[in-house]
Amino acid sequence: MSRSMAREFALQALFHLEFNEAETQSILENIKEENKSLTSSAMMYAQQLVDGVTAQKEAIDAELSMYAQDWKVSRMPAVDRNILRIAVYEMKHQAEKIDDGIAINEAVELAKRFGTDRSPKFINGVLGKLSRAAKE
Repeated sequence: MSRSMAREFALQALFHLEFNEAETQSILENIKEENKSLTSSAMMYAQQLVDGVTAQKEAIDAELSMYAQDWKVSRMPAVDRNILRIAVYEMKHQAEKIDDGIAINEAVELAKRFGTDRSPKFINGVLGKLSRAAKE
């Protein structure tokens, strides 16, 4: 299973959900139809990420607010905001937590592909602060 690919599709679904009223399952099915390379295990992980981020969004956004210096979550670019949400969910809220370094690296890679030129540095900084604070 490619969790990197699952994160990419979860990002697309979360981005879509921010701007459109639709059911998560229908969005993920549309993404799967457009991307025949998505395995069933990657689809299940993407679904888990989308459901988890959606269920924990308030708690995740509260954590992001503490570490995104001078940024309100609502004012962040939508792509950056959703990449951060996925990473924080994996690091702190998911039953099978992902190592902070892996989650941060995966988030930075998503930012390089889908964000602006500033996104990777911003995402790395926010998640690095969150990770260091959790270890103190």
